[in-house]
Amino acid sequence: MITDNAPFGPQAPTCCWVLTDGRAGNRSPARGLAEAVGLPIVEKVITLAKPWQWLPANYWPKCLIGKYMGTRPAASDPLMPPWPALIISCGRRSIGPSLAIKRRSKGRTSIVHIQNPRMNTDAFDLIAAPAHDGITGENIAVTMGSLHGVTRAKLDEAATHWQSRLSHLPQPRIAVLIGGSNSAYRLDAETGTQIAQDLASLAQTSGAGLMVTTSRRTDPTAIAAIRTALAGAPAVVWSGDGENPYFGYLGLAERIIVTGDSVNMVSEAAATGRPVQVIHLPITGRATKFERFHRAMEDAGATRKFEGALVDWEFNALNDTLSVAQRVREILRRKGIDTPEAS
Repeated sequence: MITDNAPFGPQAPTCCWVLTDGRAGNRSPARGLAEAVGLPIVEKVITLAKPWQWLPANYWPKCLIGKYMGTRPAASDPLMPPWPALIISCGRRSIGPSLAIKRRSKGRTSIVHIQNPRMNTDAFDLIAAPAHDGITGENIAVTMGSLHGVTRAKLDEAATHWQSRLSHLPQPRIAVLIGGSNSAYRLDAETGTQIAQDLASLAQTSGAGLMVTTSRRTDPTAIAAIRTALAGAPAVVWSGDGENPYFGYLGLAERIIVTGDSVNMVSEAAATGRPVQVIHLPITGRATKFERFHRAMEDAGATRKFEGALVDWEFNALNDTLSVAQRVREILRRKGIDTPEAS
């Protein structure tokens, strides 16, 4: 709660705005951190207007004219007082409006940004950035990977929900998380076929059941190739139709195999407490940060490379979200705002 002499006053809302452009890769870590902090959450999805959509936030004037703070009102959720106690933003498009709100609230709204903002970090109360981004400072929370909303409670609930629908699969059950091509890696039909053939062989030799999920970024030709190659294997493949089983797969999995194109997916897998093996995709562009991340995860004992067989090692579950959330709660506490421990 906010005390009577707190900056917001006793009747001010003690909520957290999650401010993003709505992309899953930005929304998921921001929402996950907000849940861990424990304040009531209001999600705000914004679209920037011209010329702000082209300009880095450090080129924005300190006082934006007008009430929309650089956003297109017809395509954005409204940004208006009363201002929240906390904004958690993620992605470069959310930086300008977040800092504008902090100025208009006279610093009463704390701003926590996820990812390297690529500007003066002093403007933020806290920045959570992965080690492979290479930034440090007193207000920088350096994480191994990305933040997320994976918790044991969510996984157990989802496992119970999906158990009957996946009970036909043999054990051990392996969750397989498939991403897609990006600026660093290639995941086309040929790559998908090779991955699925390796998985089918693994299922045959180990007796495992495969719970495979693709993502929005997975090329349709790769999905088709994966389905074809797994046609005779003890496997289910979800590719976007019907209810999303992602948390159910993670909750029921005894092992996880994940493609290395997504720091988010690897980080979420590593938080489950299950051994995680990473499929290293063909490199087609600048993969330096990704490769640095994968080396760090292996060095920390969180992951191992998948080369067609299951491997055993003394693995460590990693979850940076909880430690970052604690730092956020300390920032709020210094302003007289108490937060409940998130479940």
